[in-house]
Amino acid sequence: MSEPLLRLRQVHRHYGKDETFVRVLEAADLDVMPGELVAIVAPSGAGKSTLLHLSGLLERPQSGEIEIMGTPTMQLNERGRTLLRRTTIGYLYQFHHLLPEFTALENINIPQMIAGAPPAAAKARSRELLTMLGVEPRASHRPAELSGGEQQRVAIARAAANHPKVILADEPTGNLDPATSDLVFGALRSMISEEGAAGLIATHNHDLARRADRIVTLRNGLVEPLTL
Repeated sequence: MSEPLLRLRQVHRHYGKDETFVRVLEAADLDVMPGELVAIVAPSGAGKSTLLHLSGLLERPQSGEIEIMGTPTMQLNERGRTLLRRTTIGYLYQFHHLLPEFTALENINIPQMIAGAPPAAAKARSRELLTMLGVEPRASHRPAELSGGEQQRVAIARAAANHPKVILADEPTGNLDPATSDLVFGALRSMISEEGAAGLIATHNHDLARRADRIVTLRNGLVEPLTL
């Protein structure tokens, strides 16, 4: 039986102290399997972004353990966390954050070059992803020349460029119209399946969440199953 690619165990995360103390996660547990897409649906302020930041090693919990591909991360130093994040995690934001001065192709090349890929291999991988996501004809265009849906599909390609085994998405369709949201979500879903990655996506869109393999919510600091 496959092991989870992303595992959270008894994770606690709070902010502030005394009168500003806010407990966000308390003994939170979550497993995400290879090829599985899990949707997080919860009210604003419930901790969806915090859960994604912790899963992406962008923040540290106060206690508990987060495992990426079976590797415990709590005792890793910052260099170790950065290396693991660079090689195994792809992150997709609500706002695409593409670099405006570079073309779509170059935006996807950059994370591969940072990871040490040869230029020719990076370019070939970028074109492969753009073709898979239906935006290869726009490879030479800069972000300002792309539609919102095209920008997000390029962002998906960038997130998947280094073959990550964990793909995290924070409201990736929040600024898109319904038809474009459906297209972008479908592309993300296909990417997770084809890469055999563990996918975790925060969304307010119940229709899209129902297309995930599983839906969870955050309640009283815990990750709980949710039926929509």
